[in-house]
Amino acid sequence: MATTNINVRVDSKLKADAETLFSDLGMNMSTAIIIFLKTAVRQNGIPFEVSRFTPNAETRAALAEYAEMKRNPGAYKRYDSFDDVLDEVQKDA
Repeated sequence: MATTNINVRVDSKLKADAETLFSDLGMNMSTAIIIFLKTAVRQNGIPFEVSRFTPNAETRAALAEYAEMKRNPGAYKRYDSFDDVLDEVQKDA
């Protein structure tokens, strides 16, 4: 079967991390990409879930709290150092 080239631009760190992973799995980048493509064709779609990141309730609450703190910085206590924060936490414990 004739072969062809695919050129893909990726972040250099992502490429290095992927090469390390695939090497640990006993394959090179080309083999990993071929596995992905064959699986996609066999499943007639991308072989894993593709979705937007949806934060859980705890993360949504933390993000909302952060947004509120940015809108009203004067309503929240500020500290001069991390040691000051630790001192207060230890007093409350």
